[in-house]
Amino acid sequence: MKTCFALTITLLISTPAAAYTSPPPSISRVDELAAQQAKGLSSEEIVRQYLARIAAIDDAGPRLNAVIATFPDAIEQARRLDAERKAGKIRGPLHGIPVLVKDNIEVAGPIATTAGSLALKENITGRDAPIIARLRAAGAIILGKTNLSEWANIRSGDSTSGWSAVGGLTRNPHMLDRNTCGSSSGSGSAAAADLAVLTIGTETDGSIVCPASINGVVGFKPTLGLVSRSLIIPISHSQDTAGPMTRNVRDAALMLTAMAGSDPADPATEEADRHKTDYAARLSPDALKGMRIGVMRDRVGSNARIAEHFNAAIEKLKLAGAEIVDIADSRKGLEGLGEAEFEILMTEFKAGLNAYLAKAAPAVKTRTLEEIIAFNKASPAELRWFGQDLFDLAQSKGGLDDPKYVEASAKAKRLAGPEGIDRLLRDNKVDLLIAPTTGVAWKSDLVNGDQYAGPSASQLPAVAGYPHLTVPMGQIEGLPLGISFIGTAWDDERILRAGYAFERVAPPAPQPKFAASIEETVSQ
Repeated sequence: MKTCFALTITLLISTPAAAYTSPPPSISRVDELAAQQAKGLSSEEIVRQYLARIAAIDDAGPRLNAVIATFPDAIEQARRLDAERKAGKIRGPLHGIPVLVKDNIEVAGPIATTAGSLALKENITGRDAPIIARLRAAGAIILGKTNLSEWANIRSGDSTSGWSAVGGLTRNPHMLDRNTCGSSSGSGSAAAADLAVLTIGTETDGSIVCPASINGVVGFKPTLGLVSRSLIIPISHSQDTAGPMTRNVRDAALMLTAMAGSDPADPATEEADRHKTDYAARLSPDALKGMRIGVMRDRVGSNARIAEHFNAAIEKLKLAGAEIVDIADSRKGLEGLGEAEFEILMTEFKAGLNAYLAKAAPAVKTRTLEEIIAFNKASPAELRWFGQDLFDLAQSKGGLDDPKYVEASAKAKRLAGPEGIDRLLRDNKVDLLIAPTTGVAWKSDLVNGDQYAGPSASQLPAVAGYPHLTVPMGQIEGLPLGISFIGTAWDDERILRAGYAFERVAPPAPQPKFAASIEETVSQ
């Protein structure tokens, strides 16, 4: 059950925080609230407003199920930061700003880190993941945990994204019967519904950008190694990363600035301190002028309405000064990439999860993937809607020294990186690549599982470990669409600058209507 404060909903309209109800997505929420705090609005009041909004929208009302729990010390966190502000100490732009965190990331406090599984309901570790510690140091308030596709969508090929045994089914705030995509389902839904200023997701392949696109918000998957993965329940050390999910690009850049940096416990981040920068400092509406952008035409898909919105976005990019270069065959030479990636994920998941569980909270009884499988078989609530075929397959895999895995790992990185994104950038003499992020949200169906429709731009940057940004570009019958900006390793700043400039000229992102269904809106 959620720990929350019993506040009257009139708070949402009776204080200066009334602006929280539905800010334009292109307006920086962080900057807006920083300005209000400078004029006297307290962080405590901001937190109280968001707790009330969670109670009104997530727990009651539309009941999004986006937030699993809120931290009982959120008010106290805010009071400490208010005292610092009064004393003249302001930690930075995130000072006093509430953040919701995906529930596969450890946060110190009395809330378990579960990955949505009942097997980890006692996983109260008392530890902050390094990215959480960095956000706290920057002045952010850790407000609560968001729901997710259980085990970050790695348990079964027949799963329904947004469902976990701990949190139930996350709903899309645009159309409540529609899916939120996964696995950062709760973070995407919460960001769209403005249940916090900022949210954090994690991605292995699509788990930030798909829910961001489908919920009509900004999602940024950084270069692998820019952000620490320590104390995050893993799938794949070759592909996992956390990243911001926000209502606009500037807030994502501000958040990434706080999150980025080297971590001695995560060897992948060795170069992070050398590459990190202030990602918001050089954001400019003019960033697209003179930029050459490669359009991956063969990744648009067959939906004419998606193509129409994507073509309109390209015209906006041209108006903003970009030079457009069509790429007819972005899939050339990538045969076998999907199979290699799958082998990597299955092998690394077993190794990574066993290592994580060995250091989980003492109260956790399941210490290996094999024991998790057995727990699920004995727990009707876990296997109520879909099985654990991927768990079984992962358990059958050898170790990280298995020749099949070693070969797949080398092949996948080569195809996705040097022979994939890097080749497309080099051969077409472009600065970055674009494509539709994915299709529109499908109807959630716990019986039949996910029914993905439309294109997906996530695989190449996910496997290569390169940056990937999605920004809202339009809507179909009130269902959001996103456009993807993809670049090479450590090109995070350029990607964010391009997305910011596009956001200045793009159509406004759709605002959640909390409608029951498209059919309901059509009949009105």
